[in-house]
Amino acid sequence: MKNPVRNAFVPALLTFLLASSAVWAQTPASSATTSSPDGRAAAHAQKHQDIVEQRIDELHAELKITNQQSQQWDAFAQTMRDNAKAADQAFHDRAQKLPSMSADDSMKSYAALAQLHSENMQKLSTAFSALYATMSDDQKKTADALYRNQHPSGNQHRSQHKRAPGGGTAAAPAAASN
Repeated sequence: MKNPVRNAFVPALLTFLLASSAVWAQTPASSATTSSPDGRAAAHAQKHQDIVEQRIDELHAELKITNQQSQQWDAFAQTMRDNAKAADQAFHDRAQKLPSMSADDSMKSYAALAQLHSENMQKLSTAFSALYATMSDDQKKTADALYRNQHPSGNQHRSQHKRAPGGGTAAAPAAASN
């Protein structure tokens, strides 16, 4: 049986990772019209945190999380935040070192990113499983549709903007366009 959580988050997180690496790769080393590299990094990290928070809020509303589910929800949401922060930091670190990396170092660095993605997905899957176990049948139906990238009404869900994975940036259901 396919893991619907993995099927939804993998494309979302890969998209986030690729988008993040493209942003870091395109960031000029220095520019008179931009702030310091540390300032750009902080702004970039804050933007990703904001996107993750927006997605957490959207999921909370879409899944109609109850007070009784708050402990599991909070753990899931924190995992999304932690995963996004770890992925963003890893891409930032790689981007800083990329100009001086050998091909071998670059390949190892990319492998480390893939490993981080895998670890983050395991964490997110575990946190989501605990939350999913507390859901009502209606919530599970909504979650199942979201993780198939469909709107609960049966229509394909089309994101109006890019969203970060937990993890995705880190990643989240119905966020394959991150």
